[in-house]
Formats: sequence, C-alpha cells, structure tokens
Amino acid sequence: MVQSQPSLDSAFAALADPTRRGILERLGHGSASVTELAEPFEMSLTGLKKHVRVLEDAELVSTEKVGRTRRCRLGPRHLEDARGWIETYQYMLDARLDRFGELLEQRKGESK
Repeated sequence: MVQSQPSLDSAFAALADPTRRGILERLGHGSASVTELAEPFEMSLTGLKKHVRVLEDAELVSTEKVGRTRRCRLGPRHLEDARGWIETYQYMLDARLDRFGELLEQRKGESK
C-alpha cells in the first residue's frame, strides 16, 4: 500500500497545472510581483493569486507584501521532495534495466 506523504502530495498537485509550472519557471529567473506573473498568462490577478496560494501551500513559492505589492519568489523547498522521490524511482528503473541488459547478454551467450 502506498503511504501518503503530505508535502510530496502537495508538491505534485501544485506541479500538475501548467500555469503553476510556468510561474515556477518565471520565478527561477528572480522574484516578481503578482501583476508581473499574471501578464504572460492573460489571467486576472484573482486567478493568478489562487495559483500562487497553491504553490505557497506546497512551500514551492513564498510571498511578501512590499508596500501595496505582493512579491513572489521561489520557496524554501525548491522541489527537493519531488526530486528525491523521482530520483529514487529513477534509481530503481536503472537497476531493473541493468538486470534486463545482463539477462539479454546471458541469453545471447547461451544461443551461440
């Protein structure tokens, strides 16, 4: 049975949306205001704020009120949980492929 890991679940849920992935890509180049983030998506500020909130809840983005502007930047987790999970499964897949390659070589040697 697969156990739920809340931080990992929220990270993947946040990454499931292309708009949120676009926000993270943009913030990878530096902090931005909510208004600046909304421009390329042709989205209302209210709509974009909802996406930012999902990213904040997953700790992928942090925001700070500066005067009348809300600035966003990459959050404290920077996808470590998701990357670690993916790397674990990549390692297991690589090990299986290595064993499969060994089996093919063994069979190839037996057929000679």
